[in-house]
This record gives sequence, C-alpha cells and structure tokens, in this order.
Amino acid sequence: MSRIEALRALHRRRSPGDPLVLPGPWDAASARVFVEAGFPALATPSAGVAASLGHEDGQTPADEMFAAVARIVRAVDVPVSADIEGGYGIAPKELVERLLETGAVGCNLEDSEGGVLKEPRRHAEWLAEVRHAAADRLFVNARIDTFVRARQDADPKRTAEQAIERAALYVAAGADCVYPIGAPVNVLPLLRSGIQGPVNVHGTVTGGPSPAELGELGATRVTFGPGLHRTATQALRGIAADLTT
Repeated sequence: MSRIEALRALHRRRSPGDPLVLPGPWDAASARVFVEAGFPALATPSAGVAASLGHEDGQTPADEMFAAVARIVRAVDVPVSADIEGGYGIAPKELVERLLETGAVGCNLEDSEGGVLKEPRRHAEWLAEVRHAAADRLFVNARIDTFVRARQDADPKRTAEQAIERAALYVAAGADCVYPIGAPVNVLPLLRSGIQGPVNVHGTVTGGPSPAELGELGATRVTFGPGLHRTATQALRGIAADLTT
C-alpha cells in the first residue's frame, strides 16, 4: 500500500471515541520520536516548523518550509501531511508539484489571509484547482478559520453554521477533510451533524478533552498545531534552568 493509500485508509470507518491522532513534528528528530511511539501518520504544524527555523508563525519562506517538510518525510516511513498555510501565493499546479517533491501525501490549507477570512466561493474554486492538479495524490485538509477570526462576542452557534456552510463548499470542491480550527467543544456535535466527511479537531497536549473524548463529540482526526513543540520547548527551558543552578 502506498503512503497516500495508507493515509486515506486511516481516515475511513473511524468509530466514535477512536479518532485518528496525528502528532505534529517540527523536525526530523521529533518525527522519529512520534513514529517510534507508534503513531501511523504525522501532520506537520506550520507554527512549530517556523519556530524550529527561527521564524514567526506565518513568516516562513516557502522554500524553507518545503525543505523542512522534505527532511521530516525522509526521516520516517509513515505518511506525512504538511501544513502549507495559505499556499504562499503559488499557483495550484506548482504548489502541488512542489509539495509532492517533498514526499508529503497530504496538506493543510487555510481559508484566511492576513487575519481576514477569504471569500468562501472563491476559496472553494482555488481548492478545486488544487484538487484537479493533485488528482488522487494528496489528501487535502481544508482549514476553516471562522472561529479564530470571529469577534469575541460572536455567537458560537452562528459561527458554527458559517463553518458548516464553508465546509459544504470545500467538500464539493474536492477537500478530503475539513478543519474548523478553534471550534469550542460544545459546538462539535453541531459541526459533526452538519458536515459531510471527516472532521479534523484541534486537541490539547495537557488538560482539556482527550482525543477519545473529542472523537465521541465528532472528531474524525485530532491534530495539535504547535502544541507539542511548545510543550517540548517549555520542558527544555526547565532543563536549561536546572543547569544554571
């Protein structure tokens, strides 16, 4: 079975309480740690990779991001999905080819730019171009930013409805999975009931619902963004502090 076939198979027939858990490596060493722990696939976080390269989140040059993803893919023998943010302004065909050159078999693509949500139909058209260029070679995870871009006083239910509307457009455009990042736990059942296909939910490393609990609420898969990198960095700070005493 090829890596893309393996990644697709991992998303199928997930039972409640048993979501696909995808840790986020930021370099080759962390990727090997996760695979040695038994995880069947990985999903890189753009913020974690950015930090490992000395950049702020969202400021990593495309060439550096693709090179970092390639190093992670070479280090492991499991499928890797790459967070390539908003696509770096690269045309869909070139974007797909550059990603495939890294060896990644999946991608995370977000629907906001500069802190502003993109027009959903236009973004869906762009996703359709990505899907056409990728054919069946990539598993496309379409991130939905309605929650992270919502006003603080926004009604979570209304924001969830907006996410469901976007999800329908993105799935119709060919997205394999949608990712309503930042969705409060209490709206996950609503999202699950309104979205066709796999749903990616953001998990927490310490505290908060477990991956199994998120699965019970509707998550098909759970990722952690830069959470694992930040937790590892905090642990390293503690070690460093101990060395100075």
